[in-house]
Amino acid sequence: MNIALLGYGKMGKTIEKIAVSRGHNIVLKIDKHVTDYDITQADVAIEFSVPSAAVGNLSKALNNDVPVVSGTTGWLNDYDDIIRLCKDRDGSFIYASNFSIGVNVFFELNKQLAKMMSNLDKYKVSLQEIHHTHKLDAPSGTAITLAEGIIDNSHYTNWSLENSHSETIKIEAKRIEDVPGTHSIIYNSSVDSIEIKHTAKNREGFALGAVIAAEWIIGKTGIFTMKDVLNIG
Repeated sequence: MNIALLGYGKMGKTIEKIAVSRGHNIVLKIDKHVTDYDITQADVAIEFSVPSAAVGNLSKALNNDVPVVSGTTGWLNDYDDIIRLCKDRDGSFIYASNFSIGVNVFFELNKQLAKMMSNLDKYKVSLQEIHHTHKLDAPSGTAITLAEGIIDNSHYTNWSLENSHSETIKIEAKRIEDVPGTHSIIYNSSVDSIEIKHTAKNREGFALGAVIAAEWIIGKTGIFTMKDVLNIG
């Protein structure tokens, strides 16, 4: 499989290592400042760039009929435009706020716990996420996905980085050097607390999931998620 890497930072380099170890070829490596490139030599594109470059990268892939897998966060105000373009082009697209297999299991566990806790009004839920100091967006896309999973399965209606109201989920975002990513969901009451946590040990889990998604999407048409790739939930 010939892969275009749209974004060649730390994640891009880790994806390259994983992809090559699985027998794939990297035919294109695009840094965040490059906009003029030929993507047609690729069978699939893996996009881990920066928010300002994501829409251009995704549009170029879809306009050239190259299936694309994206893990860039912070650009979702334009998500609907990319979905329309994918449908118009009869293309193939996977977006995930986190490609880690463990995190995607954690997403489903979070939804199930939210359903179980939804009628227990003595508990107040909050989220905490910790990432490396180079992460550009806060809260993380993963934390937002977790919050949305709770909102969809409970009485909560919104999330906020500020002090929260009764129907708002408080998200605490911390930035600490050399932390790949930790996400915690805490249900707290006056008598006890319930917590579930996912701790990433390195970037390789994210990279492996992205490569698995790229392998899976070949030959398919449509808009997919990691639930489709992993057949979970």
